Amino acid sequence: MLYKIHLLQPMWRRISQTAVFPYMSLLVLLLPLLLFNSGQNSLMAHDEGLYAWRSRQMFDSGDWIAPWGNVHHKTPGPYWLIAIAYELFGVSELSVRLPSMIAGILAILLIYEIAKIILNQKLAWLAAAILIVEFLWLQYCRLGTPDVPMICLVILAIWSLLKAELHPKYCYFWSLIAGLSLGLGFLVRSFMIFVPIIALLPYLIGEHRRHRHLANPILYLGFVVGLIPTLSWLWFNWLRYGNGSFEELFKFVIQQNSHPRYPSSVFFYVWNVPLKSFPWGFFSLLGLFLVLRRPIPRYHLLLVGFPVVLFVEISLFSTRLSHYSLSLFPFIAMLAAIGLDWLARIYQIGLTKKNIPRNLSYACGVLGILFLLAGVVAFAWNNADIRKYAIFGWIVGLGWLILPLIWIARYRFNQKFLTARYWMAGWLIPCWLALAVAGSLGLLSDYNPRYRAFFQQSAIAPILQTHPIYFVQVGGKNSVLLNFYTPIHGQQVDTVSQLPAFSYAWINTNQTPQVSTPHRVVGAIQNYQLIQVLSQDR
Repeated sequence: MLYKIHLLQPMWRRISQTAVFPYMSLLVLLLPLLLFNSGQNSLMAHDEGLYAWRSRQMFDSGDWIAPWGNVHHKTPGPYWLIAIAYELFGVSELSVRLPSMIAGILAILLIYEIAKIILNQKLAWLAAAILIVEFLWLQYCRLGTPDVPMICLVILAIWSLLKAELHPKYCYFWSLIAGLSLGLGFLVRSFMIFVPIIALLPYLIGEHRRHRHLANPILYLGFVVGLIPTLSWLWFNWLRYGNGSFEELFKFVIQQNSHPRYPSSVFFYVWNVPLKSFPWGFFSLLGLFLVLRRPIPRYHLLLVGFPVVLFVEISLFSTRLSHYSLSLFPFIAMLAAIGLDWLARIYQIGLTKKNIPRNLSYACGVLGILFLLAGVVAFAWNNADIRKYAIFGWIVGLGWLILPLIWIARYRFNQKFLTARYWMAGWLIPCWLALAVAGSLGLLSDYNPRYRAFFQQSAIAPILQTHPIYFVQVGGKNSVLLNFYTPIHGQQVDTVSQLPAFSYAWINTNQTPQVSTPHRVVGAIQNYQLIQVLSQDR
């Protein structure tokens, strides 16, 4: 047996040294987290549902310009991506989320390439692995929204700019790709693409004498070429609605800043980003401190300047939402890799400062015990919906016990084989397990199980599949779910009295509390009812 193990070790060493191994190992980490689910899917009520529904309107009508019949305040990139997925794979939750999943995979590989240029191969792999297990990042890789596709284009632009520096012979090609990526970013996220573009200015201006990107006309040419799909869409909109399309694009940005939908403090991201990136936000602060003390030649204004400027931008913007900070997360991952690597070297050498990794290890042990106790409480709770989270608490709790066990084994029982690699893995494994279990429980894919179960009822599903369903002043956040999960849409009307006899309709009981027209309630979910209008003769 030992002989076989000795034979396998050189084989594993050869495999790990191949050029494709870093990419394959990152995919092995990422793909299960993207795919794990409870077997049931349902859309997030608002943003994801809106993108899914508007894309379905494009797909059903064949009108890829403005199927909603009026001017629109967003560029059509995300709708086109989802509608293409509908064309290829049919209408489903997976099709809605597929563009973000693909963009998330590409972004991880690109971050590895960028960090390999800025830092080194070891830290590059660690940075990509950390980005994979950042909660908010993974969540939006599994949501049908334009955030991750836009960030993927920004990362592609940054990588292309770095490649243009490294390979002057192909400078024009890489500059064209960089400009094209940023131009297509406008198609995907409208004026929001200028937030990361502004964050690039410290690097573009501060290092201009060296790389001369801002003096390269091909960069601007690529940006203009990337704008062609958006300009074409605006042209066709102008033919229908005149200047309304331009006005709506600008008005949306102005309203977002002057009349925020979700008012919050200017310090919102100070606590929200560390919470949504736990524990990597804290490691990134350590990495930022280390980089400020010892700047990285040539790329300091990119690694530090980009996240700092971006953080200030989104903090000053009046509408503050968690996903507006997503462009920070790749840089959080790179800085966190620097901070974690520094602590791992202290762990390995065993300096007098070793109390830092020791205390962190024991703190994680306390966190693990708290999760285990929470699992016991959830299991003892007399509620099936809460009890299912017991396994989450137990698995995640056991995961966070890995770090103190590694520390104790190395420094109390002299197990010297537990090197810094094991200690760093002890940070990644609990985060990976937490996200894997969350995905398996449906927490990252089944956002509205009550609505899903309602639409699957035997009394509801056949009606929705075979009859046109009218909409009577149906509004509210969850109305997008009714729109998406209703295959055959009837007309939108103002009152039930306008409906033909024996027709079916959705009504909002908050907006239509009293219905005098004879009808029967087929089903109800929250404040929505599916009704059938009866004959007036009855």
